[in-house]
Amino acid sequence: MQTPLLRIERLTKTYGDLTAVDDVDLSVEAGEIFALLGPNGAGKTTLISCVCGMVQRFAGRVRVAGFDVRDDYPVTRRLVGVVPQELNFDGFFKARKVLAYQAGFFGKRRAKARARRLLEDFRLAEKADANTRWLSGGMKRRLMICKALIHEPVLLFLDEPTAGVDVELRDELWAYVRRLRDEGTTIFLTTHYLEEAENLADRIGILREGKLVLLETNAGLKARFGQRWLEIRFLDAVGDDTVARLGAEAVQRLDDHTLRFSYREDAKTPEQTAIEPLLGRISREGLRVAAIDGGASSLEDIFRQVMRAGHNAPPVPFPSTPSKPSAN
Repeated sequence: MQTPLLRIERLTKTYGDLTAVDDVDLSVEAGEIFALLGPNGAGKTTLISCVCGMVQRFAGRVRVAGFDVRDDYPVTRRLVGVVPQELNFDGFFKARKVLAYQAGFFGKRRAKARARRLLEDFRLAEKADANTRWLSGGMKRRLMICKALIHEPVLLFLDEPTAGVDVELRDELWAYVRRLRDEGTTIFLTTHYLEEAENLADRIGILREGKLVLLETNAGLKARFGQRWLEIRFLDAVGDDTVARLGAEAVQRLDDHTLRFSYREDAKTPEQTAIEPLLGRISREGLRVAAIDGGASSLEDIFRQVMRAGHNAPPVPFPSTPSKPSAN
């Protein structure tokens, strides 16, 4: 069995009476994109700080590629790249010099070609000799990622990487994250943009008050907690007695002509999931269908439910104003 690239065992970090990270067990496999979600103050940044060696006084054990982050700190620090939330370079340095100094910290004395490629990849080549204080906010975020990658880490932490950037740059960063994964870099992402986790992550963990309350694959999270919905508009008004005879698991009347049916994505019986029996009952009732629409719970719906109820959260109800299903 392959050893996880990152193994966290019973990690606990306290600051006085505050428990920032509470007995967390977590493994991240090589080559995956893992997203850690949670509200402000949940402990995400503290957990990253423990893994990266910025915080070393904690209970539990953390290993990167089999090396202990405290006992083998010089090794593990070279294996890890970190893009923190805050900018951490000198505004009077040129962009090229920022990367040169960072490479030097890790003993990479011949990193000019690597720096040049990174600046080109992140559309910063024309600003390579500009003082970083004159860069736009989006350019500074891109330079932060270049800085974290200059020493070629195998595990990259992205702590809110797209905070404050425009949509175009966000999409570019997403594409580059996927490319990094395809080239062999393992990605550990924290974000408040749930669409980001939904589009990028192979697995998702949810941290609440320092505790890891949920850990699941992206698809498994939706299957376990999500619901699907089917909205049907009829040509004629539908009476309450007719609605009762349809016998769906959950029915919401939107108006006299429109009903919305919901069902679990992880339902165990065909009666709970199949649409055909429902359509058959509609046909037997003589109801004339004008239009059918459908959709499913989003990751945001699920996240809100888990934040309220933790790992015992019931299925997420269908949204009150569902979005239109995608063309896919």
